Amino acid sequence: MTQHVTIIGGGLAGSEAALSLADRGIAVRLWEMRPVQQTAVHHSGDFAELVCSNSLKSMKPDSAAGLLKEELTVLGSPVLAAAKRHAVAAGGALAVDRVQFAAAVTEQITAHPLIEVIREEATDLGALARQSDALVLASGPLTSDGLSSALMDLTGRDALAFYDAAAPVVMADSIDMDKVFRQSRYEDAESGGDYLNAPFTREEYDAFIEELLGAERVIKKDFESKDLFQACQPIEEIARAGHDAPRFGTLKPVGLTDPRTGRRPWAALQLRAEDAFGTSYNLVGFQTNLTFPEQRRVFSMIPGLEQAEFARYGVMHRNTFIDAPRLLDNHNRLRTPQAEALGVPVYVVGQLAGTEGYCEAIRSGLHGALAVTADLRGVALPELSVDTVYGALLNYATDEATVDYQPMHVNFGIMCPFEQRIRNKKERYRAYADRANAALADYRSALEAAGLMTPLPA
Repeated sequence: MTQHVTIIGGGLAGSEAALSLADRGIAVRLWEMRPVQQTAVHHSGDFAELVCSNSLKSMKPDSAAGLLKEELTVLGSPVLAAAKRHAVAAGGALAVDRVQFAAAVTEQITAHPLIEVIREEATDLGALARQSDALVLASGPLTSDGLSSALMDLTGRDALAFYDAAAPVVMADSIDMDKVFRQSRYEDAESGGDYLNAPFTREEYDAFIEELLGAERVIKKDFESKDLFQACQPIEEIARAGHDAPRFGTLKPVGLTDPRTGRRPWAALQLRAEDAFGTSYNLVGFQTNLTFPEQRRVFSMIPGLEQAEFARYGVMHRNTFIDAPRLLDNHNRLRTPQAEALGVPVYVVGQLAGTEGYCEAIRSGLHGALAVTADLRGVALPELSVDTVYGALLNYATDEATVDYQPMHVNFGIMCPFEQRIRNKKERYRAYADRANAALADYRSALEAAGLMTPLPA
């Protein structure tokens, strides 16, 4: 008899979970409220639509982000495979043409014979549980009010919330190419690069920061650090921390040489291609809470963007996630009496589960799919070593000792240190990578032995 799993949410985690389960012969009902009911930041009804940056971070094999991609590759992630097929130039990072990427994932899902798509808001978890052999909640940080209410009933406590922000995108043909220059950090200026750079003089920078700090915001409050996830700090909030703070972060000029002067600029904004054809560019690190008219006014003070045409303005929105250390086990299964009362296993994956980052969401969806498959087949899911980057993240996110929990992404800071300290950072990161890859190979072998792996995509 065919087993059915209900997945709520068609973002990165939900899409990965749906495809990974269906590829293992398990029928999926995928609920997605878009486009019938849109969120404040989505623009389409496509699955896996990216609403913030189009970058999936570094591909470097000795970086935490690169190791996470290696995990997804070795474990056969269909969503990461789609991202690689629709990559755009981004130096050492994996960035995608977001429209082509989402369209490709949507086509995979809608064409799969074992996936049924339901375009409605899901709110009655009890009714859905009675129709399913397992529930997977992957509604993401923009979970609807109706589902949030049902989730609070299920968890027995309020969901947590923080504010997140997205950066603007400008049309390439509206950028003054005589003022910007193409170069990736630390590369020879003559060799070009994957980024455009808008260089500030000291006077231009001072004037820009003054206007940025005085500009009108959408959400009229001074945020405390606990309200804002650090990786998505609005540029005006960074500037509020200190006049030169952006110059040591988002606008740092380190590794760049302005070919007009032959010197490093006082500050510089980097712009990254938003699509495969280079017709639009993302203002890297310029997440913002400014109103649209103020974005147009203030950001036009950036050298080269005086006549910029905005393909998308930056937005800021409320994000929702659960208190994972108190609510989830290390298989992402919800462990509350209310969840147990539904009579079927309930899993939470993606950003709703309290992890941050695109690839982290994809990996969470895959982890949830493996856990559900093991559960329904009555086999033990092999334990994921904390020596892998996602294993370390999962350990952190489900550790009851973790207090004041905030969403976290993979990083070497949460990995088990070596008994013998390695002082050289490059050597230490290489050692982390070697240890992680060895643990990953063992994990894949254990999954194969348990019958939980599928053939890797071509």
